[in-house]
Amino acid sequence: MTTTAIPYTASGLEKDTLLHLYEQLVRPRLIEEKMLNLLRQGRISKWFSGIGQEAISVGAACALLPDEVIFTMHRNLGVFTARDMPLDRLFCQWQGKRLGYTKSRDRSFHFGAMEHAIVGMISHLGPQLSLAAGVAMAHKQRKQGRVSLAFTGEGATSQGEFHEALNVASVWKLPVIFLIENNGYGLSTRPNEQYACKDLIDRAAGYGMRSAKIDGNNIIEVFTTIRKIAAELRENPEPFLLECVTFRMRGHEEASGTKYVPQELMDAWAQKDPIDNYEKWLLEEKILTEAQAKALKERYKKDIQKAVDVMFAEPEPVADTAEELADVYAPAPAVTPPTQPGRELRFIDALSDGLREAMKRHPELVLMGQDIADYGGVFKITNGFVPEFGKDRVRNTPLCESAIVGIGLGLSMKGIKSMVEMQFADFVTCGFNQIVNNLAKLHWRWGQTADMVVRMPTGGGTGAGPFHSQSNEAWFTHVPGLKVVYPSTPADAKGLLLAAFEDPNPVMFFEHKALYRSESGLVPEGFYTVEIGKARQVRSGSEVSILTYGMGVRWAEAAADALGIDADIVDLRSLVPLDYEAITQSVKKTNRVLILHEDTLFGGIGGEIAAWISENLFEYLDAPVLRAASLDTPVPFAIPLEQNFFPLERMKEQLQKLRKY
Repeated sequence: MTTTAIPYTASGLEKDTLLHLYEQLVRPRLIEEKMLNLLRQGRISKWFSGIGQEAISVGAACALLPDEVIFTMHRNLGVFTARDMPLDRLFCQWQGKRLGYTKSRDRSFHFGAMEHAIVGMISHLGPQLSLAAGVAMAHKQRKQGRVSLAFTGEGATSQGEFHEALNVASVWKLPVIFLIENNGYGLSTRPNEQYACKDLIDRAAGYGMRSAKIDGNNIIEVFTTIRKIAAELRENPEPFLLECVTFRMRGHEEASGTKYVPQELMDAWAQKDPIDNYEKWLLEEKILTEAQAKALKERYKKDIQKAVDVMFAEPEPVADTAEELADVYAPAPAVTPPTQPGRELRFIDALSDGLREAMKRHPELVLMGQDIADYGGVFKITNGFVPEFGKDRVRNTPLCESAIVGIGLGLSMKGIKSMVEMQFADFVTCGFNQIVNNLAKLHWRWGQTADMVVRMPTGGGTGAGPFHSQSNEAWFTHVPGLKVVYPSTPADAKGLLLAAFEDPNPVMFFEHKALYRSESGLVPEGFYTVEIGKARQVRSGSEVSILTYGMGVRWAEAAADALGIDADIVDLRSLVPLDYEAITQSVKKTNRVLILHEDTLFGGIGGEIAAWISENLFEYLDAPVLRAASLDTPVPFAIPLEQNFFPLERMKEQLQKLRKY
C-alpha cells in the first residue's frame, strides 16, 4: 500500500513509461537546484523557479506528440528538457549569450524554437493562448490530426485575451488544450482576489467547452489525462480547458521571496512535492531502485555542469548595429511588374481584385474579419468570396480583435498566410497588444516569420464621427517590425496589397474609406506587385514639394490647382519603410517642403519626416519645413466641423506662406 502524500496508480502504464516520466521529472529539478545555487553565488542575476510544478510541464510534454506545439510560461522548464533542447543553448539563452536562441536580444523563456515545437511566453501572458489557437487552426485546416497546448496561470485567466481565445476556439472547434496552472498566487495575489467562481473550469461551460480539474502534482494523472484529451481532440477537433492544481514553492521570481505566503501553506504543499512523492512510490512498487535513482541524478548533474561551463565560457555579446537593424524584417521578394493590360476600376474593386488574386496564388491563405463571409464585409470588398473560396478560408469572426490577430500569427507559425480585416481602423485598439508586442517583434526576437496582413479601413470624410474616422497610422510607424502601407490610387491599392501578401513581414495596410467609391483608375489585370518602400511621383514641379499620402494626394492636387502653384507632389504610399531617396530628390528640386497628412498634427509622421529633412537636407532648404494636418482633436461628427478638422484650408495657407518666404 502506498505511503505517499499523492495517491498514485499505475493506470495501465508500462514500466518503461513510468520510469521515463521519472527521468523527465528529475532533470528540470536538478537544473533548478543548480541555478539557485549559482544565483546565491551571484554568478547569475535572475531566476524564475518552477519547483513544485514540474509534473504539469513534464506530463504535458510527454503526453503530446513531438511535433505538437506547446506554448509555455516562465515555470515550464520541464517542457524544454522533455523536448531534449540542448542544455548549453538553453543556459546561454537565460544569460543573454549569443549561443542562445535570440542572438542575446531576449532572455529567460521569452523565445521559441519551432524545431522543438516550443513557443515561449511574452510577459503579457494571455496572448499566447490565441497563438496556440492559430496553430490548432492550421492543423484543422490541413486535417493533420494534431493538437496544440498553451499554458497559462490562474492570474492570466482574468485577462480579456483568455476569454477571447477560448471563445473563438470554441466557436471554430479548434483542437487546442488550454492548460491553467493554478499555483495559488499571481505574484502575491491570491485566487479570491483574482476571480469569484469556485473553480476556473466553471468558465468552460459559458463557452460550450469541455473541461476537467486534476491534481497538477500527480505526474501520472497529468500524463494520462492530457494523453487522453489529445487523442480525442485529434479525432474530433474542439478546445478543452484543463485546470491543474499545484503550488508555487518559491517567489514569483527569486527577488520577490515568499514572505506573503503563510508558512502552514508552504509546509502542506511541501508534503506534496511531485518528485519526492513519485520517486518514493516507484521505490515502493519496485519499479525503481535506489541505485538507479542515484546513477540517473549523477549523470544529469554531470550533463548540467558541462552546459554551465559552456554558458560561462561563452563570451558576452558584442553589439552589431547593422545586424540589429537588418534583423527587424525578414527579406522581402523582388517586385513582379504587370504583364497584362489594365481596366478601369474603382479603388474598392481594385482591393477586391487584389484579394482574389492573392487567394488564388496562395491556396491556404485565410481571410478573417467581422461579417466578411456571406455578407461580404461592411464595405462589400469580400462580396462573393465564399462561393469561390469557401468558409474555411473566408471566415466571419467573433468580436475578438486581439484573439483573431493572435490566431493569424499562430497560422503564420505553421506556414499559413492570413489577413485580418479591422472593420474600421479605429477598432484596432482592441488588438493593439498582439500587434505591437507579438506580431511586430517575433522575427527580430527569434527569427520566426510573422506573415500577416492587417487591413485598416481608415480616415474621415463621411461624417462618421470619432469612433469610425480616425487616421491612426502613426501609432504603427513607431513600432519596429511592422510595415505600414497607405495607397491612394486603385492600381497601387491592388499592387501594394499583393506585395503585402508576398512580404513575409507583418503589414498594416491602410485604405481610405472615402476613396473606396470615389477614386477610379486604370488597374492592370492579373498578378503584379508594387514595391513597398517606394514612393510615387504624382506631379513634377519646381515651386514647392508636397509630401503626402492617402487622401492627402487628392487634397494636394486640388490645392495646387486652386492656387496655381507648380508643386512637386510625392505620394509616399509606404510609410514604413519610407522612400528617403524620393524625398531627397524632391527637396533638392524645389527647396521648399510642405508635409501633408490627414492624421492630427502632434505626433503625426509629418513631424518625423520634417526632422529627417532638417537633419539631412538642411543646406537645400530655402524655407522652414512646414506641416499641414488635422486639428489636434477627436474627429467630429457634423460635416461642417469635420471639414474644419481636416487640413485642406490650412494647407493652402501654408503653401502661400512657403511661396512668399
